[in-house]
Amino acid sequence: MFSQASKYAIKAIIYVWTQSLEDKKVGAKEIAPKIDAPEAFTAKILQTLSKAKIISSTKGPNGGFYVNETHAKYTLKDVVKCMDGDHLFSGCSLGLPKCSEKNPCPLHSEVVKVRQDLDRMLTSKSLKLLAIEVIKGETRLSDIA
Repeated sequence: MFSQASKYAIKAIIYVWTQSLEDKKVGAKEIAPKIDAPEAFTAKILQTLSKAKIISSTKGPNGGFYVNETHAKYTLKDVVKCMDGDHLFSGCSLGLPKCSEKNPCPLHSEVVKVRQDLDRMLTSKSLKLLAIEVIKGETRLSDIA
């Protein structure tokens, strides 16, 4: 459903949240193995998320990526849109340029329902709450124990 970039971005930002909740900043080198992702790709994803202000970063010996309460407003939907754009949430699933409620394609009404469910799923829990679930051991980010 999501691109590989979105999958890695979701796991990376949840990991950054887990570390930030413990007042730690982390770099791509640490994050990549925790989310089973290539280091260079992880670095690129983190830069994209930072540029979009979904996460923050600082340079220097005590630097790294982090989040705080100013980032708490961001959801999984924001991460997916940042990485893949808006096409998953809008537009005709068959690529028809004039598909609408008044001029629907054969899949329009079904896709509208799926998008509503997807929107609800991606906005129902905060990234911070997802990180807390990982910290508590209720969920996990990778097969690494």
